[in-house]
Amino acid sequence: MLNPQPATRDSVHQLFDAVDAISVQGYDEERRVIYWNRGSELLYGYTAQEALGRRLEELIIPEIMREGVIAAHKEWVHKGVEIPASELELRSKDGQVVNVFSNHAMFINERNECEMYCIDIGLGDVKQAQAEVTLKENWLSAVFESTPDLYLLMSGNGNINNYHAGGFDQLYVRPEGIIGNNIADILPRNVALKFKAKIIEALEAGRVVSFEYELDFTGEIRYFEARLRSLERHEQVVAIVRDITDQHTASELIRKQAYFDALTSLPNRFLSLDRLLQMIKDMERESEKAAVIFLDIDDFKKVNDSLGHDVGDKLLVEAAKRLSLSVRKSDTVGRLGGDEFIVLLKSLTDCTGVVDVVENLLAAFREPFRIDGRELILTTSIGISIYPDNGDTATDLLRNADIAMYQAKASGRNTHSFFTREMNEMIMRRMEIEGQLHGALERNEFEVYYQPKFDVRDGKVIGAEALLRWHNPILGNVGPDEFIPIAEHTGSIVPIGKYVIEQALQFLVEWEGESRSGYTVAVNLSPRQFRDKKLVSFVEERLRDENLRPERLEFEITEGVLMAGQSYVEDSLGKLHQLGVRLSMDDFGTGYSSLSYLRQYDFDLLKIDRSFVSGITKNKEDRDLVTATIAMAHSLGLQVVAEGVETAAQLTLLRELGCDVAQGYHFSKPVPAKEMIGCRRE
Repeated sequence: MLNPQPATRDSVHQLFDAVDAISVQGYDEERRVIYWNRGSELLYGYTAQEALGRRLEELIIPEIMREGVIAAHKEWVHKGVEIPASELELRSKDGQVVNVFSNHAMFINERNECEMYCIDIGLGDVKQAQAEVTLKENWLSAVFESTPDLYLLMSGNGNINNYHAGGFDQLYVRPEGIIGNNIADILPRNVALKFKAKIIEALEAGRVVSFEYELDFTGEIRYFEARLRSLERHEQVVAIVRDITDQHTASELIRKQAYFDALTSLPNRFLSLDRLLQMIKDMERESEKAAVIFLDIDDFKKVNDSLGHDVGDKLLVEAAKRLSLSVRKSDTVGRLGGDEFIVLLKSLTDCTGVVDVVENLLAAFREPFRIDGRELILTTSIGISIYPDNGDTATDLLRNADIAMYQAKASGRNTHSFFTREMNEMIMRRMEIEGQLHGALERNEFEVYYQPKFDVRDGKVIGAEALLRWHNPILGNVGPDEFIPIAEHTGSIVPIGKYVIEQALQFLVEWEGESRSGYTVAVNLSPRQFRDKKLVSFVEERLRDENLRPERLEFEITEGVLMAGQSYVEDSLGKLHQLGVRLSMDDFGTGYSSLSYLRQYDFDLLKIDRSFVSGITKNKEDRDLVTATIAMAHSLGLQVVAEGVETAAQLTLLRELGCDVAQGYHFSKPVPAKEMIGCRRE
């Protein structure tokens, strides 16, 4: 028995008052009506005013059942023997038979008296429908037997309640493994997910929905079309599945002939231009850049003329394979005709991504082509146009890429050219930097500068950040914003990074001298360095060689490193933490997921990005953000470092906000090691 509070019972009454599809009546210990909802009025014909106070047996219980009902009620009230749920034939006000399924519940009210509630669901429609079902079953059975399709009756969650198959060869599992199982249990995951999505769509839309899928029958791929329709007033769906393998094979052949190049199987000119139009629409909607790359094989005509068209065709097939392997899966490689190819690159953040792809395309032709026992050395000329900078229509982008391609040929072939002068200058600069970067470490062109870090409270130097500088005799001074991404791309950042760590630790020993001052030095780690399996052991060895405690070394980690989400990043960070070096979250506030990373990794410091520090004395938003960041970091046991401090006013405010450490031009620019040696704590 249940013992609800009056407030709970009133809430339940309010709920049932709002529901007229279910009959709910309440009776006291003498079986007098104490509650009669709208559903009871509709089912039995008595209004609540007519029913209240009258006994159960006087209202809806047929005479033949009355003694049994009275006895059963007393047994429950006095002995706790519950009345089971069951189907009953009761009576309405006008004497008509009312078929119901009746459930019962007993409550103890605040006066310690029993109250029985009956919850009745009318079965009149069910009884009427049962007579119709038999006829429909016979009719459906005849339909099923005369069609070859597979029929499935499924619940909204994908459970299969019934099925009929025109032939068992349509089934993906044995017949006994169907009924009672879920569609996810008998079909591959990708197909089952499609089924479940279409089941939901059919239930919500109330119309026929369809989709196609394929199944592998022990090496034989067969194709099917499923048409789904929900059953009215039921949370069930009927699916009619038809084998369309023959139709699919025929349509695929027609489609391939219409849209794909017969020789290379790449998208042909028609399909390539269609994808270009769609890419322009997508990039316009997403406000993103895209690139059209036009390729032409240099001196291809000579191959055809000297070796024959058969060799030329084989060469085009091999070139198509190499080009396809040089781009992302989301990009398109197409053949426009002859020896002309097109590559479509979408969703570009900047032109650096285009440069990487173009270099891969050029590299794809550096290996000799081996055709019929011959080794052929071929090159390609590449032209690039950028959407929307060089055009916002397919015609303009193609024309400009074609112009750029001829510029590449005029430049000596085996190269590429952007449509605009600015982009060409950028790529030439990148190539110059990459060329000079090779061997720069061996030529001693790098130097580590140091920017001191100060205790905000007393203004004393507590450490420094190591910052790499590069002076090349040809290029002059090259900023880290230019050469670090290129070093990262080429992999040379790994030995360069080790050089910085070695220099920083040697500097720390010399800087500290005999003062025992406990300075720390911070070094930035790039994403590529984390892929070096020897990183942690290298750091451990250098610390041991310099006789430095691990906590004297800090590694600053940007969110770009963490966003990679690679296991080797997490593994390296964990090992560095175990080693005892300090970890700092760099440029905090500039990304989207910094808070989650603070929870995921064992950071010791949090470094507020200079873009927020520069505005703390000028606008409330930056000040509030810095205030919240400091409070949050301290609550997590982290020290806070503010970079880019340029004015006394900023320093004063940071001191008031409780910031721990500051660095910036207000104190000192990055300086060579010799100058930094003299900057010791007073």
